[in-house]
Amino acid sequence: IQRGFQAKAIAAPFQYDPQGLLTHADVTSLQGLKDKTLLVSSSGQATWWPWLKAQYQLSDAQVRPYTFNIQPFVVDDAVAQQAYVSSEVFQVQKAGVKANFFLFSEHGYPPYGGILIARPDTIAERKAAMAKFVRASMEGWVSYLNNPAPGNALIKQDNPKMTDDLLAWGVTQIREHHLIDGGDAASQGWGTMTDARWQKTRDFMVSAGLLAAATDWKQAYTTEFVQAMQVKP
Repeated sequence: IQRGFQAKAIAAPFQYDPQGLLTHADVTSLQGLKDKTLLVSSSGQATWWPWLKAQYQLSDAQVRPYTFNIQPFVVDDAVAQQAYVSSEVFQVQKAGVKANFFLFSEHGYPPYGGILIARPDTIAERKAAMAKFVRASMEGWVSYLNNPAPGNALIKQDNPKMTDDLLAWGVTQIREHHLIDGGDAASQGWGTMTDARWQKTRDFMVSAGLLAAATDWKQAYTTEFVQAMQVKP
């Protein structure tokens, strides 16, 4: 919105961002990162890193580029790296490395994860289609988590590198951390978004210098579709 990008969030399938920090076993809390090297992607530096840095008094000097694999983490006890709870955490366990994982959302990181977006003109001109799209998306998640097997077969067809054990791990983590059915979704339906939650995200972004305080942040989303939906298992 601040840069004039024409898009609005229309639903939040993930009530909580599935990203977090993967550390070696000696780090027992996020307060224990001050002497660690942190592997952070360019997108992470523009999203969760400013939050983590401010919350735990960390430094940009600790950051090195994230390499999108676990090898630098595996070979260096002084390294911590960004990770998805559904992916790298499993890979590290398979590699036999003792590690801890800290899901950012469970430590106060406010943004939703994996939001659905659409152009404002599409929303205005095709409201019925947008409503059906949002409903179908969330009903798809309900169906998948009730019975992952058909969806997993399609995933493996498109990506043979996805294994049964990794897919099962991902489903387990989504359920255990209530990534989709937690928060306001428990009472208001899956995919829901609230003004209060967006306000928290806006406040974090302003304090981190990611958003100008004068930005009309409410133009970044609309709750009209999720409020009318109420999809639940």
